[in-house]
This record gives sequence, C-alpha cells and structure tokens, in this order.
Amino acid sequence: MLRMKEVITSEDVLAKNLKDKLQDHSATVGVIGLGYVGLPLAVEKGKVGFSVIGFDINAARVAKVNAGDNYIADVKDEELLELTQKGMITATTDYAKLAECDVVVICVPTPLTITRDPDISYIQASSEQIAKYLKPGQLVTLESTTYPGTTEEVILPMLEQSGLKVGKDFFLAFSPERVDPGNKRFTTNNTSKVVGGMTPVCLEVAYTFYAQTIVNVVPVSSPAAAELTKVFENTYRAVNIALVNELMLLCDRMGIDIWEVVEAAGTKPFGIQTFWPGPGVGGHCIPIDPFYLTWKAREYDFHTRFIELAGEINVEVSYHVINKVIRALNNENKSLKDAKVLILGVAYKKDIDDVRESPALKIMELLRKNGANIAYHDPYIPVIEPHGGSTVHLENTELTDEALAAADCVLILTDHSVVDYERVAEKAPLIVDTRNATRGVENNREKIVKI
Repeated sequence: MLRMKEVITSEDVLAKNLKDKLQDHSATVGVIGLGYVGLPLAVEKGKVGFSVIGFDINAARVAKVNAGDNYIADVKDEELLELTQKGMITATTDYAKLAECDVVVICVPTPLTITRDPDISYIQASSEQIAKYLKPGQLVTLESTTYPGTTEEVILPMLEQSGLKVGKDFFLAFSPERVDPGNKRFTTNNTSKVVGGMTPVCLEVAYTFYAQTIVNVVPVSSPAAAELTKVFENTYRAVNIALVNELMLLCDRMGIDIWEVVEAAGTKPFGIQTFWPGPGVGGHCIPIDPFYLTWKAREYDFHTRFIELAGEINVEVSYHVINKVIRALNNENKSLKDAKVLILGVAYKKDIDDVRESPALKIMELLRKNGANIAYHDPYIPVIEPHGGSTVHLENTELTDEALAAADCVLILTDHSVVDYERVAEKAPLIVDTRNATRGVENNREKIVKI
C-alpha cells in the first residue's frame, strides 16, 4: 500500500523560516510611525533581542531616537538609551530600508477630516512605501485604529500590486494597538493583544510575532473582526461616558451632586461599571473611533443612531462648561467678557503630557471667542501651539499665589495629582471644577462650583 507524500508548499517554507526567526529573535522588525504606539512597541521588541528599525517622516523625531533621547512618557529613558547605544534600535526617514525588515508594523495616526470622515492617508502612504520594497516571506501588520475592512480593502490591494500574493508570498494581519498613556499597571507587554490574519497562515505567523513580547495574544477569525473589536472597545467607553455626562446635565438642573450619585452607584458589586462625567472626551481613541464605525455603517445602509447621539452629548458638555463658568461669574457680579480665566490642566487626562483631542483646547477657544482673557497651568504641557480654528500660541503659567488671586475664575479641566488643590481653594476667588479634583478640599468650599 502506497503512502502519499506530504506536500510542502512554498508558503509553508516561507512561514516556517519566518516563524523560526521570530522565535529565536533573529528577525529584523520595522516600525512605521514612532509616536505613542510605535516607540513603545519598538522598545519592547528591542528589549527581547529583536533588531528594530523605526521609520518616521519627522526627521527631528528620528534624530531623537538615534540619540537615545526619549519623548514618550510610557517609555523609560534608560531603556531607549541603552537599546540605541547597543544598536538594537535605529531610526530613519529612508523607507528603502524596509527591504531589510522581516516584519513591518504600521503605527501611524488615523485622524478625522474636518467633516468627521476617516482620514487613512497615513495608512495609504505607508502601504505604498511597503509595496515598493515588499519581499517574499515578509509579515506586514497594521496597528492603527481604523474602520472594519481597511486591511483587506485598502492595504491588501496595494501590497499585491507588487506581484506577490498574500498567504503565499507574504503575510498580512491587523492587530489593534491598546495603549493607555500614563497607565502604570497595564503596559504594552501585559495588555492582551487581539490579532486577525488575512489567511490561516497569516494569523499563525502574526500570532508567533506578537507572542514573543505580549503575555496574552487573542486570535480572531479575520482582520475585519480585529478592526471592529478595537472600534467597539472605544465606542463602548464613549457611549458610557455620554450616559453619565447626560445624567450630569440633568443633575445640574435638579441640584443634585452627580459625583455623589456615581460614587454611590459604584458601590454595587455587580451589574455596573463606573464612568465619570467631565468637560468632554479626549485622547487618540474615544473622540475619533466611534466616527470610523458610523462612517462604515452607512455603506451598509445602517445608521448608528445610538453611537452618534453619544458623540453629540460628549460635545455638548464642553458648551455646558462655558455656561457653568458664565453662571458662576454672574453670581459674583462679573461677566465672562474681559474676565481672567486661569485653566488648570489641558492634557486630555490626568498625569500625562498628551493634548490630542483634549476638550480643554475647545473650551479654551470658546472662552476666548466669548471675550475671556485665558491663561493655563499644566505641569506636563509647556506650550500650546495653534490648533483647529485657533491662532493663539500659549505658554504655561506658573501656579503662583499671585496668579491664582488675580484670576476671576480658576477652571479645572484636568485633575493632575501634583496640584495642591487646598492652596488653589485658599488663593483663588472662584473655582469651577469639572473633574471633582477638589473633593478632598475641606476649607473654602463656598468658592467651589462643580459641574
């Protein structure tokens, strides 16, 4: 009786060769985009022995990496410096070096256009460069947040223009970043990683790559499933924040302390997760990701009304903050026009140096347009450059007793831990607190107005 010989295909050989290089960490990893996602990823890969080449169009950022000069708070200065000195991490603006990489990870921004449509131009530009230098046996993964279908509908056709075929000549996957700036407990290494491959062998190779530095890798059936997973995670947060923000607006009319209500509800040991109200939503995910989903849904003649309503509420609360300041000043027989408003905190959340999509930026511009004289203090943000419709350049104001006393209103938009709120309450004539940062203040509470 004859036994059939096992057929070994070229893709099997390519996949095995790459998996072997991944498992013994001899592969070269390319990371496109050296920002909040890309640089921490590059460092994690370098720490376990991978040779890493970082790519960025920003020459100044490339120079900083090559000098071991860290600019991302979630990266340890000494780790980046050691890796660059050892030559484990280098950076370049020359995309021809993609040909030297066994793995290429895309970690570029995915903002929204002025009409709130997805802007995937950075993904497209990166894919165009990869296609020029794509070689057999290479793995390409996308980590940038995007709408379901991007990997298959946008990246795959661009890469296959090279003449190479996915799953046979090269491997393609989507694995969404899960970065929470400032989170000391969950980092790149110990945050579960979802990954979806274009083919089963693509998934197998991508899983092997991420398993070298991630504690728990979660495979899903396709890149689209992984893409939707990421968008859902942040839409979930956006909707729940909108719910508590809407409750805040109601509590304001009813004269009930929203913070007391949410804290009391949070004592229930089941069936509830605590979300806090605030002046709006910020960061690289929550204000943007839901719009990627609503945009894609229209292709299927489906309108995500619940999600869109949440977005409207989270925008509305920024205008509520302005009204709250106006009412607080009115009670002091003052007008917002020509009032001196000192903003405390402009980062999108506490204890980080990130202002991306921060509601503080919008609120500051609304205050300025209503005639207020604004200044800000944020120990993590030395300067605010012109943004959106604003042409104003602002520099950080020292939080002196004189600055506090001179303000008609101190507006707390980000509750940084390093600020002495007892001193703020003692020296400032009026405080509007959008984060309940003053909850521990015992004296001068008559000066404090909470949203």
